[in-house]
Order: sequence, then C-alpha cells, then structure tokens
Amino acid sequence: MRIETNRHGAVTVIQPSGPVITEEDATQLRTESFEVLGNTLGRFIMDVTEMTFVDSFGLEALVDITDELSAGGQSLKLCGISDTLREIMAITDITSKFQQFEDVQTAVRSFL
Repeated sequence: MRIETNRHGAVTVIQPSGPVITEEDATQLRTESFEVLGNTLGRFIMDVTEMTFVDSFGLEALVDITDELSAGGQSLKLCGISDTLREIMAITDITSKFQQFEDVQTAVRSFL
C-alpha cells in the first residue's frame, strides 16, 4: 500500500492506494493519519478512491482514526467511497462513524 498526502488550501488530503489487508498496511495507515492529524488539528480528509479493498485490519484502522478525531468533536471525512467499501461499512455497522462525500472538493468545502 502507498499513501500520498496533498494540500488543498488549509486542508490535507490523505490518499491511500491499494488494498489494506495486512496488519502492516493498517499500521501504516493509522500512523500516517495520526501524524497528519497532529499537524493539521483535524483538518484532513481521506480520499479512498484508490483503496481497492479493506479487511478487518483496515476497518479497525479507519475506526481508530475517527475515534481519535471524535475526541476533538470531529469525525473522519471519507470521499470517493467505492460500492464495495460502502457495503463492507454497512455490513459491519460502522457507516455512521464517518462523514461521507462524493469527491475531494466537496469534502474540502465542508470545512468552510
């Protein structure tokens, strides 16, 4: 798995590419997200357009990230969610933990 980080004004976009199917992938996602969280005071979104699959390790990482954000009154903003990921989140009943947006621009505007 590869993770790119880009800036859109005052908002940082984290874009993981590839499946999150191992504990190492999940740890990398969690670690890099927490690092961005510390540097942006929660002004970041995750573009999951290129995240091709997520297993329990990946779901746990996403929940850990949003739990950390919720301590500050925020939740993880996801955009570009595939039908597969949307279904996995619904089956595991975690959909309500995240704010969901169609694309990066819409998610970025949600901070205004």
